[in-house]
Amino acid sequence: MGRKRVRFTEDEDLERESLEREDTAPQERVGESTERYIPPQGRRAVETVDVHKKAELDRLKKQVKGLVNRLSEPNMAFVSGQMEELYMAHSRKDMSDTLTATLMDACVTSSAMPSRLMMEHVLLVSILHHTVGIEVGACFLEAVVKKFDDIYQTRGDGKECDNLFTIVAHLYNFHVVQSLLIFDILKKLVGTFTEKDIELILLMLKNVGFSLRKDNALSLKELITEAQAKASTAGGRFQDQTRIRFMLETMLALKNNDMRKIPGYDPEPVERLRKLQRTLVRSASSSSETQLRVSWDGIRNAEQAGRWWIVGSAWSGAPMIDNSHLAVPQKPLTGTVSAKMLELARKQRMNTDIRRNIFCTVMTSEDFLDAFEKLLKLGLKDQQEREIVHVLVDCCLQEKTYNPFYAFLSSKFCGYERRFQMTFQFSIWDKFRDLENLPDTKVLNLVHLVAHLLKTKSLPLSILKVVEFSELDKPRVHFLRRVLTMLLMETEVEDLSLIFSRVSGNPKLGVLREGLKLFISHFLLRPTQAPRSPEEAGTLRERVALATQALQGRAAPRM
Repeated sequence: MGRKRVRFTEDEDLERESLEREDTAPQERVGESTERYIPPQGRRAVETVDVHKKAELDRLKKQVKGLVNRLSEPNMAFVSGQMEELYMAHSRKDMSDTLTATLMDACVTSSAMPSRLMMEHVLLVSILHHTVGIEVGACFLEAVVKKFDDIYQTRGDGKECDNLFTIVAHLYNFHVVQSLLIFDILKKLVGTFTEKDIELILLMLKNVGFSLRKDNALSLKELITEAQAKASTAGGRFQDQTRIRFMLETMLALKNNDMRKIPGYDPEPVERLRKLQRTLVRSASSSSETQLRVSWDGIRNAEQAGRWWIVGSAWSGAPMIDNSHLAVPQKPLTGTVSAKMLELARKQRMNTDIRRNIFCTVMTSEDFLDAFEKLLKLGLKDQQEREIVHVLVDCCLQEKTYNPFYAFLSSKFCGYERRFQMTFQFSIWDKFRDLENLPDTKVLNLVHLVAHLLKTKSLPLSILKVVEFSELDKPRVHFLRRVLTMLLMETEVEDLSLIFSRVSGNPKLGVLREGLKLFISHFLLRPTQAPRSPEEAGTLRERVALATQALQGRAAPRM
């Protein structure tokens, strides 16, 4: 009996331990893994998506690499056009990352990259930067700066550092970045002032020195003064003083605008490619407004501070960035704007909440850039977004005297997205059809607005295709005469030829071309028109001849 009791007790203990293990096992398993359970068929679907995505990226890489391998000056138009189509067909991020990786592999080599090939690769980035969007150039620039920073810290023996520095120089040459970035890195190199730094300073000045002098002569003068002071104090550390003397002589030549003193300096290749760039970039975004104004440290710290230089790319984790503006406002909150401003909005017939928000935002902005940023932060969509254009045009016409603020802001929106160009075009057409009912001050303000948008290439000359030149009445003749006179007299010769040549190759605009030539010759050049001085009359005749040749698709003579 005793042995049975002992045996029974042992069995009971074993069963109790077994039950305890079974009770605790599920808890342990639950604690070990908190991931959501995915059934086998779901796993296969995820794996299939990943495989398809990888295959698509591989095909994209092959297409981009094939186009880059065929890149040259004669087929730049074809390659850039194919790249634009790839951007339309694929995710912009995937396309920008793929293009950046391909160009980096092609340009960043251990040996020095030929200058012509380097310029052609950077020119491709610049064209896409202006035609597709500024995120193309921003993505490439960030990769170049970070790669340069890594290689510069390791002090490698190859030419990768020089190649990357040359890329940055040509990004400035082809209007992707502003001079702020160039001066920033040059000041850093002057501060450290090693032999490699001197070599890089010479490389940069040889490529962009005279452009820097033209853009910001004062900053260049300060840089030269700082470099001279650094050379006088740190020159004793170098065994070979030749390179320092050569750097100082180069800076002195830049200061005196003497190109002959810089050995091997040849601006012709860059100018030729700039001309090609102007031919291929057909939108208003080719202006300085698309150039990235960002510092060297701003790019290096992009992961911490956000990519603020790209609209919509600020990082939400940055403590200095306020995301409260992301909500779409419906009504102005009490106290946000003054009662006087709301009364002014009512007088201007801003009869909806959206229009009142836009109006108050514009009127309380410091300048047109501030207004542009604030209007984008309203987060308007579709029809609401079009109200921006209607409010700007109405406000511009309501002014007692013309205020260029609205024209600059309108030009900024036209360069930002093509849909704004279309909305401005339709709005101007509506005003043109109702021209006889507008007071003289509104007509004059509309003349200035249209002339500005045409001069800055924010809108094409084809917006005049709705004009019936054979049935013009007096108000429309006066309107067109003023617009075309301002366009011809106040536009740079090179821009004027480009503006008129854009309507020369389209067979659908034949009526517009003939109407413009007839109107200009009949209403602008006749001596019975508004009296002008002999100099103004001569200038007008020259500009008319230039515009007429551009309309006919012929090369304009040099003036």
